[in-house]
Amino acid sequence: MEAALIRRLLKDRSRPVRVGLIGLGAMGRGILYQTILTPGVECVAICDNNLKVMQDCARSFKIEHEQVATVGQASTTIRNGRTALATDGLILSRCPDVDIIVEATCAIEDGARFVVTAIEHGKHVVLMNAEIDLFFGPYFLELARKHGVRVTSCDGDQHGVLKRVIDDMTLWGFEPVMAGNIKGYLDRYADPEMIKPEADKRKLDYKMCTAYTDGSKLCIEMAILANALNMETPQPGMVGPRAANVTEVLGAFDFDAIYRRMKNGGKPVVDYILGAEPGGGVYAVGYHEDAFQSFMMSYYKMGDGPFYLFYRPYHLCHVESLASIVGPMILGESLLEPTYGFQTNCFAYGKKDLKAGDMLDGIGGHASYGLIENVPEGGHPGLPLGLAEHVTLKRAIAKDEPIAMEDIAIPDGRYDFELFEKALAASVRLNEAIIDDGKGASTRSGAKAPVFIRPSAENVAN
Repeated sequence: MEAALIRRLLKDRSRPVRVGLIGLGAMGRGILYQTILTPGVECVAICDNNLKVMQDCARSFKIEHEQVATVGQASTTIRNGRTALATDGLILSRCPDVDIIVEATCAIEDGARFVVTAIEHGKHVVLMNAEIDLFFGPYFLELARKHGVRVTSCDGDQHGVLKRVIDDMTLWGFEPVMAGNIKGYLDRYADPEMIKPEADKRKLDYKMCTAYTDGSKLCIEMAILANALNMETPQPGMVGPRAANVTEVLGAFDFDAIYRRMKNGGKPVVDYILGAEPGGGVYAVGYHEDAFQSFMMSYYKMGDGPFYLFYRPYHLCHVESLASIVGPMILGESLLEPTYGFQTNCFAYGKKDLKAGDMLDGIGGHASYGLIENVPEGGHPGLPLGLAEHVTLKRAIAKDEPIAMEDIAIPDGRYDFELFEKALAASVRLNEAIIDDGKGASTRSGAKAPVFIRPSAENVAN
């Protein structure tokens, strides 16, 4: 239904939706290709810090292009029917001939600058950059509302796909109990050196591939979903029981206990299963106890209830991205935004024994991995993983020990720390606004929540 509506609305437009794409890595390149396939959409400007990569990509996709160095040059190039290539994302963020910015870098500070500038210049923003989506999301959302535009997570990654599964499930009358990811492999202590052979096979950046392997990316994406849907994690890092197939989910967790907690002030949970098929899938569990519906669900081979498993066997990243990219402009909707502020975040833990004076090297580095944790009311329990880069430790940190904000020397003039402070303040205001609307935002849980898993010593991943 939505896809058909989007196709019709794009077809009826007098001019294409003009996309500015920042970041031409694996995902950016895929999104660029997808804009070529989609009628009514045109990528009018591209930014990457490697000019040759942009030029080679444009030639391979047979895109007429021109290098630009100013906003004026970008506008002229776009109006002349060519795609502008810039090495500075701020040119795209400020260009009046760009409608929507897609931020697809893995940069923290620069990516955030591009987003803030784009919003302040009246542009919708779509975030394929999950890191800034999580760590600064509440501020982006507040700023977007102020400027009358939309900022949204991108579809295709697991958190976006899960949102669509849960939207369907709730439309059908099932109460969300768990949103889940399917993780193939987990090694908390992976580093960019040991990951090189696997990363090279997949044509991935070494630190990005490390972040997938050590679980940091998983925790970041599930935190984004939790903050959008008012969910929590049952323990730091989630539980992640092993399973051979997604159909084993209902037996892997104690859903009666989770649901009882929900009825006593708790929330639905985010979690994952490890090593299960289908490897690229996601799942959600919903509750329904009506006798008629239970009979029919049993007839439909969905089990006896009252907990029901819904899953998709795939997520297709850039292939699925266009609906969320054009949605803010042609539907006036965001797929996923941090409506509830920081209900959770992803915090840094020592990947090895670290000494006072050691410098942290960020997401997917040698020094730390990230775990999703609940954020207690009135405080933030640790150092957000997105800020754990180019900062020096003031004390020794043991392997697997959480790193607190007071454990680092906070550098002066850091834009990412400044923006995070704004995100914290925006998070409080978002929650106050929900409470004022009578929606009952949340009774925040502390960082130590009960674990809901069926007892089985060999079944636990972490």
